[in-house]
Amino acid sequence: MLTKTFLHIQGIGSKTESDLWQAGIKSWADLRGPSSGFLSAERARYLEESISEAQVHLVDQPGYFTRRLPASQHWRIYPHFRPKTAFIDIETTGLHDSCEITTIALYDGRRISYYVQGDNLDDFPNDIGDDVRGKNLDSFPEDIMGYDVLVSYNGKSFDVPVINRYFGIELPQAHIDLRYILHSLGIKGGLKGCEKKLGLDRGDLEGVDGYMAVLLWEHYQRTGEQRALETLLAYNIMDTVNLELLMVEAYNRSLALTPFYNELAITSPSRPQIPFSPDRPLILSLQESQSNSWARSY
Repeated sequence: MLTKTFLHIQGIGSKTESDLWQAGIKSWADLRGPSSGFLSAERARYLEESISEAQVHLVDQPGYFTRRLPASQHWRIYPHFRPKTAFIDIETTGLHDSCEITTIALYDGRRISYYVQGDNLDDFPNDIGDDVRGKNLDSFPEDIMGYDVLVSYNGKSFDVPVINRYFGIELPQAHIDLRYILHSLGIKGGLKGCEKKLGLDRGDLEGVDGYMAVLLWEHYQRTGEQRALETLLAYNIMDTVNLELLMVEAYNRSLALTPFYNELAITSPSRPQIPFSPDRPLILSLQESQSNSWARSY
């Protein structure tokens, strides 16, 4: 889709891009074909120069395009840079400015990586497969630099600023925030709400949210119970692997608004097996305790 895109060129809006497609200029290569007669010589030359510049960045500089496209149109870069894309989600001790990161999950369509604050992971199973790796949080800054594109939900407002502050770094990757793309498609609400609207089922993690993630971490810190940490990781990883499903769905729905759906639609991927199982009795116990705490406060 990226080489069929003209919206990143200054002065080209969605109507002009649509007019170009309807005139037969459906890709960058068509600018040098007979259909270029639709354009004045000066306009055609400007577009050709702009495309020549864009082609230089097409290999490994997705940020060139995300800086020039509206956030709702960042879906266009996904297929081209898919091999170097990571889906990311963090859990924290709260939403305040001084919150700490407790766990991070990354998924690149092939491997699940998870990171835990202050934990050497020695007590975790060693046979969960080559497509899963667990590390201390300290390993995250180096690992994340292996990717060119990050995909999140609301990560521009929360996850990335928290990561930058916590680690004292500045993540340089191009960023596709699904919140803006889904919103442009009329799919609004938080991540869980969007998942429900698109028919995704969370199984035993149903009803677990960001606040429960805080309670799980607090319980783990207080008791050392591995089931609390494993439930938190199951939740964190579920958020991340579901981002791939949402990304492909958002891409295909956005693509359907162009002439290229039949040519460029992506098959929905299967959800990988999550290496940890949530402890449903613990979840219910924490929910009940919190409910009782609220009741006592009134």
